[in-house]
Amino acid sequence: MVQTRFRIPLFLPAQGAAETEATIVQWYVQEGQEVQQGQPLAQVDSAKSVFDFESPCAGKIARILCQAGESVPYDRPVLEIETDDPAMQQWIPPAPLVAKEESAPGPSSAVSGSATEEVATTAILGVGGYLPSRVVTNEELIGRFASISADYVYQVTGIRERRWVGEGERPSDLAYRASLAAVADAGVPLGDIQAIVLATTTPDVAMPATACILQAKLGLNHIPAFDINAACSGWLYALGVARGLIAAGTAETVLVVGVDVQSRLLDLNDPNTCFLFGDGAGAAIVAKHSGGHRVVEFVMGTDVRGLRWARRWEPGFVAMDGQPDADPWIRLEGQPLFRSASESFAAVIRQVLQRTRWPAEEVRWVVPHQANSRILRAAAKRSGIDPERFFVNIERVGNTSSASIPLALEELRPRLQPGDKLVLCSVGAGLTYAAAAVEW
Repeated sequence: MVQTRFRIPLFLPAQGAAETEATIVQWYVQEGQEVQQGQPLAQVDSAKSVFDFESPCAGKIARILCQAGESVPYDRPVLEIETDDPAMQQWIPPAPLVAKEESAPGPSSAVSGSATEEVATTAILGVGGYLPSRVVTNEELIGRFASISADYVYQVTGIRERRWVGEGERPSDLAYRASLAAVADAGVPLGDIQAIVLATTTPDVAMPATACILQAKLGLNHIPAFDINAACSGWLYALGVARGLIAAGTAETVLVVGVDVQSRLLDLNDPNTCFLFGDGAGAAIVAKHSGGHRVVEFVMGTDVRGLRWARRWEPGFVAMDGQPDADPWIRLEGQPLFRSASESFAAVIRQVLQRTRWPAEEVRWVVPHQANSRILRAAAKRSGIDPERFFVNIERVGNTSSASIPLALEELRPRLQPGDKLVLCSVGAGLTYAAAAVEW
């Protein structure tokens, strides 16, 4: 029996919860062309990624409904296809994955006594940071590369110098100094801390957790202390975990720390990595509190398509280069990482603003992970927020991974005014991403 052809519209599939539209970069097909199921029809640029839009069935392209370069809402068809595939008669186009408004309450929509109100009372009471004393300039690092100048490194990365640890300094030492600074800034007794959440990719040892080592240095006992690893998004992930502990009633005051010592994990012959990273630690006291700097909303997630774009296969903060087939160093895939990171920064900023219902023009400061100045400029352009409102200190400290946001926040603090709306955001290996909206 010969199947009769029928015509159906095709829609672009949304790639993330905060997206409403995507851009057709180029069409691979033309009207009248026969295509097979799974054949790429177009290259599409969404807030989350660049991907190929594939045909769900075999058939003929009847009409192309938008031009290359055009941004198209997910609820608008981009082409019509003629097919005799009977399964397509029951086909339901993929709905855009837009976050439901009821799941993204703003500050004014909290209900008294609700779980939302419990989470909304989480506040940052104080921040602190610590940088090692050793300053390493671009001039010190370029000697291995005859064709690279110090100015070129600055143009590509935005970095002129970074701090590296000295002999005998360990991640827990940096975390301890940053924690004391945060406690002093918060003005709370050290004994009030009821939990420690520490983010790092470079622990002192495989076990015990660096958070436990820090706990001992602080003279605290019988409170939960643990590490998490979300790479450069680690401190924001730790902040989210602390917020959950507070909402659950497990702790009312939490020390949230980000620390990384990357300098000993760099292949100094690899220009893709050796100029980027610095060492440092940042910390905050987070509490259930009616004052302080309120954490209004929070977003975090992971895009596993970027698993290999930023990686290191061995644990710890010291490279154990003892096997001929081992690669103990940090490695980056520059091009896909740059594109995905800038897109993810912009997407997560838009998503957290959607949840707060803050207009972009009301954001006083964006405090991003200090990844790379070019990534941050691209992210600012995509997010629709003035680049002048992105706080950037990478020129002096480099990429300090888990520590970069609290270090930046501590530096920015003297310029902050009560009521300032801040967006803290990061993208890291994984690819992890996170954002927090904070009302100072």
